Amino acid sequence: MKFCVVVMGSLIIGLAFNLFLVPYGILSSGISGLAILIGLVTPFDTGLLNLLLNVPILILGYFKLGKEIVFNTIICVLALSFFLYIIPVIRVADDILLSCIFGGVIAGAGIGLILKYSGTSGGFDIIAMIVSRISNVSIGLLLTSMNGLIVLASGSVFNWSLALYTMLSIYITGKVIDVVHTNHIKLTMQIVTTNGNAIREALIKSVYRGITLTNGYGGYTLEQKQILMMVVTRYETMLIKQIVRKHDSRAFINIYETVEVDGKFAKN
Repeated sequence: MKFCVVVMGSLIIGLAFNLFLVPYGILSSGISGLAILIGLVTPFDTGLLNLLLNVPILILGYFKLGKEIVFNTIICVLALSFFLYIIPVIRVADDILLSCIFGGVIAGAGIGLILKYSGTSGGFDIIAMIVSRISNVSIGLLLTSMNGLIVLASGSVFNWSLALYTMLSIYITGKVIDVVHTNHIKLTMQIVTTNGNAIREALIKSVYRGITLTNGYGGYTLEQKQILMMVVTRYETMLIKQIVRKHDSRAFINIYETVEVDGKFAKN
């Protein structure tokens, strides 16, 4: 399942590049953009630099993110290279601004999909995922910041107009990534139930999250109830609701977004 999603995401990125961004010569960002800049001021080959810069990042990703994400990243890089090769470079839109906007949206959807299913498109994606796990900063914002620095440096060497268009595309891509890949969003769940101990035991076995359990009373019935409070990611809410409903179909569940978590919270 994840393999198919990673390949599909790579296809989406390939379409965004060859149909919207590449036809207008939008500047390269990420590791490839950095390799181009270094290649201009050194005698090293750009392709070799791109490989040398990616290898240590992949090794870092293996130790920090796990072999599954690195494996999916390699699949993504190979699939994306294949799609970029077979998809013809065609101008879908005659306006560079429209191409930047739609190219950014489509590329963000593809990258966000890959990130959501335990993969990356390589390079800065791996660094952004590692930093995001040890901070409250979203992957989209991190990618926008890192890629923005590379593009601004490229603009001073190449063309400022193309650099600004590239910045717009990168900004849109980052926003769409955060819409699709929502793992950075933390939610607080409050569960009011009459079967708190059974739900607590079931959640401990199924969800790797801390739980705070307090006692309370119904305001009208004065019936004794238990209140469970958890901070979770958006992806975990469906499983938790299923567990709660299995043990108490009448439980009251209140879910609201958490601005910041300060303390022990598993990012994996």
